[in-house]
Amino acid sequence: MFRLLLPVFLCALPLAAVDWSQVPQLPHKAVANWAQLPEGWNFGETSSVAVDAKDNVWVFHRGKRQVMEFDKTGKLLKAWEEAPVVSSHGIAVGPDGAVWLADTTGHSVMKFTPAGRLQMVIANPGRGPGDNDSRYAFNLPTSLAFRPDGGFYVGDGYGNSRVVQYTKDGEYVRHWGGMGMEPGRFNTVHSVAVDEQGRVYVADRTNDRIQVFDADGEFLTAWTDIGQPWGLAYFAKENALYMCDGLNNRIVKLNLDGQIQGQLSSFGKTPGKLDYAHHLAVDSEGSIYVAEIKNWRVQKFAK
Repeated sequence: MFRLLLPVFLCALPLAAVDWSQVPQLPHKAVANWAQLPEGWNFGETSSVAVDAKDNVWVFHRGKRQVMEFDKTGKLLKAWEEAPVVSSHGIAVGPDGAVWLADTTGHSVMKFTPAGRLQMVIANPGRGPGDNDSRYAFNLPTSLAFRPDGGFYVGDGYGNSRVVQYTKDGEYVRHWGGMGMEPGRFNTVHSVAVDEQGRVYVADRTNDRIQVFDADGEFLTAWTDIGQPWGLAYFAKENALYMCDGLNNRIVKLNLDGQIQGQLSSFGKTPGKLDYAHHLAVDSEGSIYVAEIKNWRVQKFAK
């Protein structure tokens, strides 16, 4: 099937003119019936997933009990009976264990204890949309990512198409971006990830690229011809970035030069296939968890 010899498969493929038939498959396999939900429970449209320091898995979905916590075997540990969320989008767990939610049509970002007690809200009064210059309000935010110092970035998102930076205490630092195709501008900031050196990776969804910035928002480079990035997850053990290519329903592994190293899955409804792969997370063992909008599920792919 491949024209190259096996040792070459392990090398990264170049950005331009990708022949996806030549991209090696990742070694991960779907874990059947991973999420063990009680009888009568189900996910709604599943928008996001996150992994905490204990490798417990947090799921954010558009249905009853919008936030659920599982262990890595899929055993349900906790479900919040309700959360003050209009429409779920992004979930992230901070270095202190707090659970953060990005409420898209609620134009807000919220911090909770793991038990579901609200600790902080960043939003306009009444949770109406903010404009591109707003320091503490958003327009259809999508996601969060944490800096090594505990500060965080918010992907603000469909409306403002920018990134906003805060300290760990929620104090505004800066923002950058805005609608456009030029370097440093975006058309839908759909996900954000941060590596160990503090570089910021932004899924510029509708522009079909990932843009890379330093920790202060200075543009470094852009990666194109990688698919359409929806969700991003940095995996420190491999110093690699995993990406949901939501348009093509596959998972893509990239090195930090933006070179494609592998792919996983394709469109479908059966276990192991994907439909609207929206966000993803990677645990300490390298297992990948994928949240799907149209299939109303989270799947685990393990090595």
